[in-house]
Amino acid sequence: MKYFFIGEDKRNKYLKEMFESENKVASDIKEAECIVTTIPFTRDNEKITGTDFLIKDLIKILQEENKVLISGSISLSLRDELYARNITYYDLLQLEEVAIKNAIPTAEGAIFSAIQNSNITLNSSNVLILGFGRIGKVLANMLKGFGANIYVEARKEIDLSYIEAYGYNKIHLNDLNDYLDRFDFIFNTIPNVILDETRLKLLKQNALIVDLASVPGGMDYKVAKNLGINVDWALALPSKVAPKTAAIYLKEAIDKIMFI
Repeated sequence: MKYFFIGEDKRNKYLKEMFESENKVASDIKEAECIVTTIPFTRDNEKITGTDFLIKDLIKILQEENKVLISGSISLSLRDELYARNITYYDLLQLEEVAIKNAIPTAEGAIFSAIQNSNITLNSSNVLILGFGRIGKVLANMLKGFGANIYVEARKEIDLSYIEAYGYNKIHLNDLNDYLDRFDFIFNTIPNVILDETRLKLLKQNALIVDLASVPGGMDYKVAKNLGINVDWALALPSKVAPKTAAIYLKEAIDKIMFI
């Protein structure tokens, strides 16, 4: 099995090196059975992230030469197109084991961002986590060790029950506006605009928002800028803060997928 790599962020660089050590990297795309791209697959639906390689050209190659695509965070519309063209693909971040492991460097990177972009400690600060999915769970657990006062927003009753059982302060989405003026740090994990103009205007003047959500993000960025809110849109943190570890996670998943 030979792999051809498109794009070379730090995570992909380490991943490529691991396969090179096993003599499984092709120097030419035509020699490879599998094409591995940077993650996310694209940010503009035209080019592969971090490259000038057009998606339409890649799809043509995949279809005509019967190659397999390995990437991550492939949009639903592109997944539909790949399926319609009978192209075999694997979205690594759709695999539960990869998504859970990726939550670890994402949470560590979020905390690093909070420390780097604020002039107060996390200890004794009021911290809000929007969403209680994989990242929200790992992040809340890490922040507990910093001595932060942790509040977690969720919509589902089962999540709210777990939030309370773990010793965090629970907030239902319907009640969020009543709490927003008390937080020093807000970590958003929801890939929808949950912090709209109304909610942004309720925040403390010096609050820091660390947005971990993929495009379009979790807030109205134009309003946030006009209000002078301190925001860090921290995308693709695993490839930035722990690229080698993130590459190991991907390598394990690819080996399992390809039955090696």
